[in-house]
Amino acid sequence: MTRRVFLFLQGPSSPIFSKIADRLEERGHLCQRINLTMGDSLFWRRRGGHAYRGRPRDWPAFLDGFLTRHHVTDLVLLGEERDYHRVATVAARRLGIDVYVVEMGYLRPDWLTIERGGMSSNSHFPTQAAQVLAAAADLPEPDWTRRYRQSFFMEAAYDLAYNLPNVFLNFGYPFYRRHALYHPLAEYAGWILRLASEKRRTRQAAEALDRLNQGHGPIFVYPLQLQTDFQLRAHSPYNDQREAISEVLSSFARHAGSDARLAIKVHPLDNGLIGWKALITRQAQALGIGARVTYLDGGVLEPLLDLCAGVVTVNSTVGLHALQRDLPVKVLGAAIFRMEGLTDSQPLDRFWTAPRRPDPALCRAFLRLLAVSVQVRGNFYSKAGTDAGAEAIAERLHRRDVNEPGAFIDPPPRLRPAKTGRSA
Repeated sequence: MTRRVFLFLQGPSSPIFSKIADRLEERGHLCQRINLTMGDSLFWRRRGGHAYRGRPRDWPAFLDGFLTRHHVTDLVLLGEERDYHRVATVAARRLGIDVYVVEMGYLRPDWLTIERGGMSSNSHFPTQAAQVLAAAADLPEPDWTRRYRQSFFMEAAYDLAYNLPNVFLNFGYPFYRRHALYHPLAEYAGWILRLASEKRRTRQAAEALDRLNQGHGPIFVYPLQLQTDFQLRAHSPYNDQREAISEVLSSFARHAGSDARLAIKVHPLDNGLIGWKALITRQAQALGIGARVTYLDGGVLEPLLDLCAGVVTVNSTVGLHALQRDLPVKVLGAAIFRMEGLTDSQPLDRFWTAPRRPDPALCRAFLRLLAVSVQVRGNFYSKAGTDAGAEAIAERLHRRDVNEPGAFIDPPPRLRPAKTGRSA
């Protein structure tokens, strides 16, 4: 066996990257880490850690030297569109170093993603139905039984343990530039206020769902993503979620049937720093559709999907949940599941009156291939989930079979959407 050198950059606020490294070294490899913040160093309390304390402009030269000096063969990271990580992936590819991206699972709640080369616009996953059907022909149906659970309390505790040192003790990394849109303390203040209103918001969402259930006409669901989500920021035609909301509302007002209704649901982890309700209500009223647009900020998604005639999304994984329910899905950005025959490829304006359901055989094949090639079971925020996820990811990296069988098309077959503010 050839010993490989894995370089880990920033990961989730979780012990999983350290656990993956432990298991890779058990298999005979060497693992290194470049810490960019105090939080990074606290979540890598093992050998192989190196601090980068320089300025962002000096990062490319430092990284090139590090990759060469340490003979790095593989790069592992989360959030490939972060400024530091974009530089790293470009340098790695130039030097022939394999890049692996770890993220929350496409098939949530207890799956994790490990993709070779990148995600969304950067993904090498097939885009053609024939490719998916051929690669998945002999694959088994995934076991959808939930195995691992994590609590919001543990997720919040890990997030605090990572970010508070970056706020108050980051003097060792004076030039670090955050990738987040908001200061951590502002986000925490927003979440505290939302937690205080959770019961009220859940009750209001249940009442709104009842009104939808008692009404008439088709219901379309538009799930909002996090404003900070790189899937929205880097892999969609929108510079801001407000642009997407404006386009969806305008298209619905012009082209949906007079009895159609639109339900817009806020992401459960939204920080509350933008008043989505006021923004959506104001625009809907100005367009003359105020009575047909329902805003939900609370509750769970499944009952809403039970009622809906179709889902519109920029590139949220809610689209995958909808496909699993045989619902029509219109994707406005780049997504691994945006595919002719799987999602609706006609313009958004036509989707409201003639939504197209996914091809059942293609949908089943897509889910089989996705689960086998770029998904593993586990999570980021429980001991059992991180143990299982770390073991599975380490084994996939060790065997070099990420994106296998048949789910690696080179060059990447997707185009990055131009930032026009309008979708295709």
